[in-house]
Amino acid sequence: MDPLTSEPALLDAAFWITAGGIVVLLFMSGFFSGSETALTAASRGKLRAAADRGSTGAVRALELTEDSERLIGSVLLGNNVVNILATSLATALLTRVFGPNGVALATLVMTTLVLIFAEVLPKTYAITNPETTASFVARPIKIIVILFSPVVSAVRYFVRGVLRVFGVQTDPDSQILAVREEIAGALQLGHSEGVVLKEDRDRILGALDLAERTVEEVMLHRSSIEMIDADQPAADILRRCLESTHTRLPLFRDDPENIVGVIHAKDLLRAMHHVVSDGASLSDGVTRVDIMDVAMPPYFVPETTTLDDQMRQFLKRKSHFALVVDEYGALQGLLTLEDILEEIVGEIADEHDDEEDYAFERTADGGFLIDGSMTIRDLNRAHDWNLPDEEANTVAGLVIHDAQIIPTEGQVFSFHGFRFEVVAKDENRISILNIRPL
Repeated sequence: MDPLTSEPALLDAAFWITAGGIVVLLFMSGFFSGSETALTAASRGKLRAAADRGSTGAVRALELTEDSERLIGSVLLGNNVVNILATSLATALLTRVFGPNGVALATLVMTTLVLIFAEVLPKTYAITNPETTASFVARPIKIIVILFSPVVSAVRYFVRGVLRVFGVQTDPDSQILAVREEIAGALQLGHSEGVVLKEDRDRILGALDLAERTVEEVMLHRSSIEMIDADQPAADILRRCLESTHTRLPLFRDDPENIVGVIHAKDLLRAMHHVVSDGASLSDGVTRVDIMDVAMPPYFVPETTTLDDQMRQFLKRKSHFALVVDEYGALQGLLTLEDILEEIVGEIADEHDDEEDYAFERTADGGFLIDGSMTIRDLNRAHDWNLPDEEANTVAGLVIHDAQIIPTEGQVFSFHGFRFEVVAKDENRISILNIRPL
């Protein structure tokens, strides 16, 4: 061959066809990479919303992501085939032009091209617009998944067999994250980045937690329940109702454990007004009212009922008030609809509540004086702390559980990254604690 024509012979039609094939393969590799990122990063909630608005691409994307293992296997298979083929063609092409040095040159060139145009660029675009990209690529990817299905199925069985040899069991139908955990994680991340306000995060998490928390965790303990003896004179009962800040009060007879009814202040006043309107004097009207005729029957619920179920029962019964009992039927506490709502929106104060109940007194050492009966959940929400509430409901209960003793006044403990000082006690009950982060 003429030396003058040997060089152009290297750049014949085959050269340009091969080079064009490499470009097409790089484009396909970028398509597979971007599709994988978009379909795995796209929010199923946003895709569902788009599907409800009539987006057929979103519907296809949702169908594809139902079987993520099959989807990823097909995309990875296609991506690896085009990458390996493009690298092989580039090696052959550059070896033809540059001889043995073409291998090193092909490695350098293809690594650069694949990294930029087949990985970083398409994945960056896909992660920026995941739902839009997922809807756009859903149709071609669905065809690819169908075509590669036999090969991918064989690979899946082989992989599971290998993992089983090493004692790893796989469940293709299991979700990596539950929906609640996914939402909670997104809220926590949004709050840490300043996108979600603390109040909004607490409200949504509070609503999600209703199915996980029981009435025992939020009820008013029986030691704090304000009760009325049903055998007292009606005048004394009326006076107690007027002095109380509560609208509904339990009635007991002989023993505080023996709840016989619940008196509603408005029902009592209405009954006395009815007697007085018949011509009786006010003093006679008070004495003529039979308190048990006015009282409502008590509504008892087990302490293990979830807040979600109990709220549904309140709404179904059109009731706001329940008495909580344990497995033996013994009175444990009192629960109102307001207690459940406070788990979502935080403390609800009215004109009869003491503002001091919702204030935290700071101490000179930077701590807070906390009522021992305050729930750990309320304390965490107020200060954005993370004290555990698995073993105890109240702050005092947490200290006793971790200390394994009934502490004395002045004792100091360090648990969970906080300093707990027992400031005051009421017999065996821890009444006031000074808590500060270490």
